[in-house]
Amino acid sequence: MSFSMIVLGFFAMIGMMLIGLPIAVSMALIGILGGVSAFGTAFLDSIAPVVWGVQNDNLLTCIPLFILLGELLLRSGIADKMYSTLSAWLGRLPGGLLHTNISSCALFAATSGSSVATAATVGTVALPSLQARGYSMRSSLGSLAAGGTLGILIPPSVNLIVYGSLTNNSIGKLFIAGIIPGLLLTSFFMAYIAMQAVWSKQGMREAKVPMDERIRLLRHLVPPAIVFGVVMGSIYSGLATTTESAALGVAIALLFVWQSGRLNWPLLRNCFISSARITGMILLIIMAAFILNLLISLTGIAETMTKWVVSLGLSPTGLILALMVFYCILGMFMDVLSMQVATIPITYPIAMALGIDPIWYGIFIILMCELGLITPPVGMNLFVVHGVRPDNGGVQDAIWGALPYAVIMLLFTLLLIAAPWIATWLPAHM
Repeated sequence: MSFSMIVLGFFAMIGMMLIGLPIAVSMALIGILGGVSAFGTAFLDSIAPVVWGVQNDNLLTCIPLFILLGELLLRSGIADKMYSTLSAWLGRLPGGLLHTNISSCALFAATSGSSVATAATVGTVALPSLQARGYSMRSSLGSLAAGGTLGILIPPSVNLIVYGSLTNNSIGKLFIAGIIPGLLLTSFFMAYIAMQAVWSKQGMREAKVPMDERIRLLRHLVPPAIVFGVVMGSIYSGLATTTESAALGVAIALLFVWQSGRLNWPLLRNCFISSARITGMILLIIMAAFILNLLISLTGIAETMTKWVVSLGLSPTGLILALMVFYCILGMFMDVLSMQVATIPITYPIAMALGIDPIWYGIFIILMCELGLITPPVGMNLFVVHGVRPDNGGVQDAIWGALPYAVIMLLFTLLLIAAPWIATWLPAHM
């Protein structure tokens, strides 16, 4: 298969996604047509064992479990109480409830694993209060859209599971690797809010809440903290696999939902149906990605691309900087999952050939995908927070509000390049 055919197939796949064809259909179609044109109908016989193998991968069992975990916490009202508690503790900082937006997103991300779910949940809870208190809608939407991106970086993250599945890397190490970058990025977002509030002298502050009231409210942070501690603690200590830790998290979440008095059949039914829909979509995309990967491996596309890039004499840093530009452009037109499954099979072998750490590279990919969530015209989080805003303003408020956070993420990625231990130190000590 010639290089021109490879490029044509890649852009054809992106074009089909942009005109509205489902991601899985676009990828599978290119994989099947490319395979049949290169190897004839014999290629179709090799697809069945690949599909069977993907759907029987025990590792992927953790995806529906982590999605169910997030759904339980979302629909049980735990997120509302969590936001109120963080408001009481952080509202006096320069920027007021904007800090609560970021910290709530970070805490909910530690149990949800989805950026869109994080942005939608916290946005639904926060925006009415922000509007009633006179906060700038642009700043509010921007902080929520950016905070929502933490959902795929702070573990457990469905997108880290997808990366680990596509590259055969340890999900546990990827989860652990996301903790320090996730906390640092959260801190940088909050530092920007504080500095911007002080600089503009227009930053809002909330009324002081008595200490005894704040201490009383801390009980609402116990459920997400315990769920995160059980999931990550069981993985880090080696007591449970990723799938087993997800099951433990669901069991703990069910206990908290029962304790809140909201455990009933309608809630469970909604959680199960939503989890099944999201899981079906993700697994279908992964299956299509493996069909495309089969074509890539049989035709030697990855090896050809790797040899070509290596022949350019790029350093690992030079390659990463080039990929930053590539993913920034791609993120403007593709959603996170599409970017991952379409590009990782090609870029991962190249990165490994230049000696880049596979765990570090996973965090880098997730950061680039995060950036795509808040860059127009297809920034998913921008439209999610715009969709739950209580007034009738335009989506440009969310776009301009998220722009400073996109710059912070780019600068943070440069910091990660300069100090790779930020992502590799914890996994190395597992």
